[in-house]
Amino acid sequence: MAEEIKQEKTVVSASPHIRAKNTTTSIMGDVIIALIPAGIVGIYNSGLSAFLLILTCVVSSMFFEYLSEKIMHRKLTVRDLSAALTGLLLALNLPAGFPLWMAVIGSAFAIIVVKQMFGGIGQNFMNPALAARCFLMMSFAKRMTHFTYDGVTTATPLAVIKSGGKVNVLSMFLGNEAGTIGETSVIALLIGALYLVARKVIDLRIPVFYIGSFVIFVMLYKLTQGAAFLDVTKYTVKQVCGGGLILGAFFMATDYTTSPINKNGRIIYGIILGFMTFIFRMFGSSAEGVSYAIIISNLLVPLIEMATKSKAFGAGYENKSLKENRGFKNSGDEVEDKKEKSIRVVIAICLIGLFSGLALGLIHDITKKPIEETATKKEQASYKAVFDSASTYEENASVLDKLNKIIDENGYTDADIDKVLSAKDENGNEIGLILIITTHKGYAGDIQMAVGIDKDCQITGISMLSIGETPNLGMEARDNPDFTAQYVGKDVDKFTVTKNGAATDSEINAISGATITSNAVTGAVNTSLFAASKIYEGGIN
Repeated sequence: MAEEIKQEKTVVSASPHIRAKNTTTSIMGDVIIALIPAGIVGIYNSGLSAFLLILTCVVSSMFFEYLSEKIMHRKLTVRDLSAALTGLLLALNLPAGFPLWMAVIGSAFAIIVVKQMFGGIGQNFMNPALAARCFLMMSFAKRMTHFTYDGVTTATPLAVIKSGGKVNVLSMFLGNEAGTIGETSVIALLIGALYLVARKVIDLRIPVFYIGSFVIFVMLYKLTQGAAFLDVTKYTVKQVCGGGLILGAFFMATDYTTSPINKNGRIIYGIILGFMTFIFRMFGSSAEGVSYAIIISNLLVPLIEMATKSKAFGAGYENKSLKENRGFKNSGDEVEDKKEKSIRVVIAICLIGLFSGLALGLIHDITKKPIEETATKKEQASYKAVFDSASTYEENASVLDKLNKIIDENGYTDADIDKVLSAKDENGNEIGLILIITTHKGYAGDIQMAVGIDKDCQITGISMLSIGETPNLGMEARDNPDFTAQYVGKDVDKFTVTKNGAATDSEINAISGATITSNAVTGAVNTSLFAASKIYEGGIN
């Protein structure tokens, strides 16, 4: 009997054969190492909460990758560190006090929905970490924009700039400001970026053209507003140092899967990123814009690749005579023509950005005053609704940070005071306060309300500014004036909710079928009463 010989098939591909020592694991590992300085600064600024959030995001991302690949019967890729990197990037894009269970939901969305449902590593259509951040921003907006620094609730530098305040550039560069865990320290991020460049993990075209085009668009726009060149320069430097621009430009916009492959495509991609970030920051309701700019630009990558794709090796020889008839005398002419086309595309995008910036600047200048007047009228109407006897309302921003710290220290942790206003009579004498407060205990999310309190610490009125509870149930807190009227004019230090009918002034009859909403509103009112009493005592200046 003849011995059977097993023959293995050998697949030979056409040359050239490009070899590299880089692996997915080594690349992901390098990016993780590069993010360590930013992570250390974040943990130093925010303490244990930042460390636990990073750990939760990394571990949960790796768990969801393992679980989803097991269920989908795919090759396990947990050891390639891609899931760990996604978790780390997500954590660095979250505020330090963000609830851990919400972070786990974000990790699940990043890995299962954005990554694994589209085929796993290399198949995702946008950056998983940023997609998860935007998902969390839409789902838990209040928690995503709740920042603390040195134990005090405060706004981020970009939010301060957008509201017309002043910030310290050196503090932004070093990282001594509020923000997400990984975005605050420019120097820490640049150290990591230099490491990636030295290791040849990233190409500088994307971050350079991203930041460069953003700077050009911002400066041109501000100059059209009549600002002095020196002031525009200072403003632009603050915009570059603030927010997630450096983190996004070097660590997320350069993601291999969701960025163009060829050089010209990366240049165009960077310019689009700069323009999109400029639009979001200058004209959006939020001070940030990097996350949305990157994920939207991710969706444009296939179109960019089509417009800038390179010729395959050895392709086109069969059409040589046709090309010569079109005027290409040699391959060098064809290369030059392609370069010219790419340059024209870049110039066209720059011109579009330039004229768009100028047009938007003009439109903004025309509409700015009417918009501000309308917003002021709406604010005054809401203040009048809760403190009708006052003639003017003046904001007192100086007490806000101390006030939030005091209410937290005294156990009122379910709500944050967003604004404090002094209600004054026609002679300019203070007759009470209006507190804009947000409770996080609503059935469907945060509830923001205005609460008027007179000098006797009695409620003068309550108005719901932002509420999204269940129609005909929790929404009765806004739609039924009889509910909020229960709090008005009563000499009570603290209210309680009852389902059996209010028997005393301190009892609030709950909305039928909406006890959670009733408790949330009552908790916010109690917090407001406590805060007002502290202000009236004179202990907060």
